[in-house]
Amino acid sequence: MASTIEKIKQLREETAAGMMDVKRALEESDGDVEGARKVLRERGQALAAKKSGRAATEGLIEAYVHFNGRVGVLVEVNCETDFVARTPEFKEFARNVSLHVASMRPMCVSPEDIPAGALEEERQVVEKQVAEMGKPENISKQITEGRMRKWVAEQALLTQPYVKETDKTVGDLLQETIQKVGENIVIRRFVHYEL
Repeated sequence: MASTIEKIKQLREETAAGMMDVKRALEESDGDVEGARKVLRERGQALAAKKSGRAATEGLIEAYVHFNGRVGVLVEVNCETDFVARTPEFKEFARNVSLHVASMRPMCVSPEDIPAGALEEERQVVEKQVAEMGKPENISKQITEGRMRKWVAEQALLTQPYVKETDKTVGDLLQETIQKVGENIVIRRFVHYEL
């Protein structure tokens, strides 16, 4: 019994899930902490997906200026209520996003926002590089598409590896924060300044 309480406490601290949710997840995974963590993550992602349709009209603008004063970022992050906008979790998320934008310099928020001109320009460069390899046409197409997918993921904020934890993307961090605060969150826009 004591070990179960310890597991519940550990999982609650790690996931910010409710006690009953953690207990049910442990029961489903026969007391396996790793299995319970996976169950909670899947439920949290499903919950976050449900919330994504809700209007996010409150929020805040977070500013980050690098210590040397030569790099600055403004990020608008929205949520559903002003109550959540004042929580430490939300403020920390906005701060982390602004820090990420300052260091990784994404082109836009999501892959769909990449300008068509930039996509076409990059495609021409990649196709030229791949043509110089002298591969068969079907393999060249696969290489080109793979490189384009990688390039798009590197340019969009939500698909970039998160600067503090490279094993997850900024989109994963967003989903985790939605699970923690219980509201839809949207990274609306950002501006990156550099001298």
